[in-house]
Amino acid sequence: MSQVWSCNEWDPLEEVIVGNPLGARFPHADPSTRLAEYPDRDLAAIPQGPFPDQIIEETEEDLQGFVDALEARGVTVRRPDTWPHEQTISTVQWETQGYYNYCPRDVLLVIGDTIIETPNVIRGRSLETGSYRRLLMEYYDSGAKWFSAPKPLLEDRLFEFDPGAPTPQNFEPAFDAANILRFGRDLLYLVSATGNELGGHWLQRTLGDEFRVHFMKDVYFGSHIDSTLVALRPGLVLANPERLSMDTIPPFLKDWEIIFSPPMENQERHSAQYLQQAIGSEWIDMNLFSLGPDTVVVDGYQTALIALLESKGLEVIPLTLRHSRMMGGGFHCVTLDTRRRGTMESYFS
Repeated sequence: MSQVWSCNEWDPLEEVIVGNPLGARFPHADPSTRLAEYPDRDLAAIPQGPFPDQIIEETEEDLQGFVDALEARGVTVRRPDTWPHEQTISTVQWETQGYYNYCPRDVLLVIGDTIIETPNVIRGRSLETGSYRRLLMEYYDSGAKWFSAPKPLLEDRLFEFDPGAPTPQNFEPAFDAANILRFGRDLLYLVSATGNELGGHWLQRTLGDEFRVHFMKDVYFGSHIDSTLVALRPGLVLANPERLSMDTIPPFLKDWEIIFSPPMENQERHSAQYLQQAIGSEWIDMNLFSLGPDTVVVDGYQTALIALLESKGLEVIPLTLRHSRMMGGGFHCVTLDTRRRGTMESYFS
């Protein structure tokens, strides 16, 4: 029986991959990185080299605390191998360096018993799934389906963009797995700087008529979806009030209860110099992770958000990722839920 089974964002969690920050680097300054992470900067202004040792050490401490909390609740936790991100990656058209494997959510998509390696936008992520190969082989041997989307060429022309709407051009499918939220047989796909529209059409054609891919366009162009919308359980969604309103909530979700997050708190803990290098916005602290339909892991600094979630009957586990902004990933980003207890359902007519 396949070890892989995960249909949505909220079913009871049984097994999860938690990222590895060791050897992490700022993404190499090239057109793909500029589009996906720094559309308002020149290439010369993009931070370079390895993340500071203190950042890596404290991030691993925080991730280990997260792992301990998951294991205390009976969840099986897996970790990817450390990967030589400092090595050069090259094709006949470009040369770059690696990034990190801190965010498994970005490079692998689980749909039921299937794992898809996505055609990531940043060139330095082209070989990132190598750090998961040992786990992928184990899952495959257990009966899981495993395939890779077409490997994009990632030519310079893909990254020519309108500063007001930075998205990869539709020359080939290119998207990160974290552009997608799973609602059983309905998937929400964000067209943004890390996912072009063609990528969503490829996903729909690949999954077939049993699934429906809904597009969210022209509301938020910066990177991934999971600090914009959070699927908490059937009938309840958390939304980012800076990026969405009831007018722009995807139509298929409008019969569900939409709660809007309060402003993020305690952002003054970060210095201006720190934020100059940070990859994530303050909303990365809205990036929570569900252990089940009634239990969520939330950034412990966010007291107002915690109170809101508790008012909806959710048990909140407050934990901390001190460098979620620097590393560009909260609790949903740093996880890949490979097994949840539940069934593949249609929640919408």
